[in-house]
Amino acid sequence: MAQNPRVHDLLLLLVPLSVLVLMNITVAAGQNASTNAKPFTLVNNCKEMIWPGIITKGDSNRGEGFALKPGQTAIYNATVGWSGRIWARTGCNFDKTGTGTCQTGSCGTSLNCTGPSNPPNTIAEFTLGDDVDFYDLSLVDGYNLPIVISPINGKGNCSIAGCEGDLRQNCSSELAVKSNGKVIACRSACNAFNTDEYCCRGAFADPAACQPSNYSRSFKQVCPAASSYAFDDRASIITCSASEYIIIFCASRNQSVCSYHDKKLVCNTSTGSTAPPLDLGGWIRMLSLSMLFILKMKF
Repeated sequence: MAQNPRVHDLLLLLVPLSVLVLMNITVAAGQNASTNAKPFTLVNNCKEMIWPGIITKGDSNRGEGFALKPGQTAIYNATVGWSGRIWARTGCNFDKTGTGTCQTGSCGTSLNCTGPSNPPNTIAEFTLGDDVDFYDLSLVDGYNLPIVISPINGKGNCSIAGCEGDLRQNCSSELAVKSNGKVIACRSACNAFNTDEYCCRGAFADPAACQPSNYSRSFKQVCPAASSYAFDDRASIITCSASEYIIIFCASRNQSVCSYHDKKLVCNTSTGSTAPPLDLGGWIRMLSLSMLFILKMKF
């Protein structure tokens, strides 16, 4: 994970109702920023630390990985033409050399992913084109955390994708993955039973033959804006032309999230619109006053 010294160029703010929350800031650069780069702002809105993983399609032996504490953010810069997956690893334990294991979403034994994720885990999928992008939230490999994808400065459909429900709370005992008696992930039917019918392969490798199962329907009921099985992609993939994307772990689709970088403040909405540019000096003064208030309350 390459560190960017211009940390002040990124400022992420979560605004539930009228509460102002100052976030910790961290920056991860997946590729060198360029004029045609599209930033992905990753936000940890979970109560525990997560370890995002990023894999580029066609280059699954080399990926990105880093830790995000609760409230921290990171940026991954992807160029036009990039296609890949972003997800969260949970329950990880890495030593000083970056070697370790994770309870869910593991992608090798290193902090930087050395392979695709190990199901079950929730996956944000992207393909960035010259004129249009494609993205969706996939539960085809199971579920481990809620993820919401918000486009910024979008043209086209540009709806907010994701799964804000917690499938772990109602996961079937046949699909549940547990640790110390607690459900930490929910497997897909394909991952759990490995049959052609559930995996849409062999005689079922056709949308007409591979229909939703009771298991995928239960996924869809909780997460209607996510792909619940292999051929559900056609209904769940979103086409949009956006300048950047915000990926929020453990958030709801109607949660307001704003990021500040490149001297602009942009916010996610149901249509991917933006907020007007904000004066940096005024923004810093506002945050300074908020921090003073927080410190006074704390001490």
